[in-house]
Amino acid sequence: MNNKVLVIDDDLAINELIKVNLELAGYRVLQAFDGVKGFALAKQEIPSLIVLDVMMPDVDGFTVAQRIRKNSETAEIPILMLTALSQINDKVKGFDIGVDDYLVKPFEMDELLVRVRALLKRTAQIPKSAATRDLLSVGEITLLPEIYSVEIGGKTAKLTPIEFDIFNLLFQNHGAMVSSAQLLKEIWGYAPDDDVETIRVHIRHLRAKLDKISNGKKYIETIYGGGYKLSI
Repeated sequence: MNNKVLVIDDDLAINELIKVNLELAGYRVLQAFDGVKGFALAKQEIPSLIVLDVMMPDVDGFTVAQRIRKNSETAEIPILMLTALSQINDKVKGFDIGVDDYLVKPFEMDELLVRVRALLKRTAQIPKSAATRDLLSVGEITLLPEIYSVEIGGKTAKLTPIEFDIFNLLFQNHGAMVSSAQLLKEIWGYAPDDDVETIRVHIRHLRAKLDKISNGKKYIETIYGGGYKLSI
């Protein structure tokens, strides 16, 4: 396994604990203990994934994540954010910046490893629809998997990899409900943990992008208590 993981956390004990467990799992681990050095190391090493703490002195994790996403060399690196804050606003802020997944402290190390494996597996592959003969076009909607985009009536919206995977799953099952549990399992790669707010935030972002090209039509329907459905 050649995956490099950069851990940015000012808590020396937690940073070292994560490093040891990731190395035991076969990863090569880089460490930074503040945001400035973490961003510099990200640019220098271009890791496969970044584990990033929120609460750090001087430069916090949100700021580091913004810098990573704005830099062309690091913009596509998946970020797993760690935080002791469980408030939904902090999750929304992280996802708005472009964080890929979120883990609230304290957490089990096995859970961290599951999230890391899932992120690396997803980002190492092109979307399923690009590699298989899945449906790519229905009505006015066309999927453009090679550039993570969707086209509606000749207008194109660029999506993040996670947004594209969500839309593709809904698209392949259009007209039928896709449960929150199924989304968590197939998109994030781990069993449902009742963290449905993660899905809600990404669905909200996806809807906002579709609204700009859909001429007023609402394609994604919420099935309350169940999941989501794409109506074409």
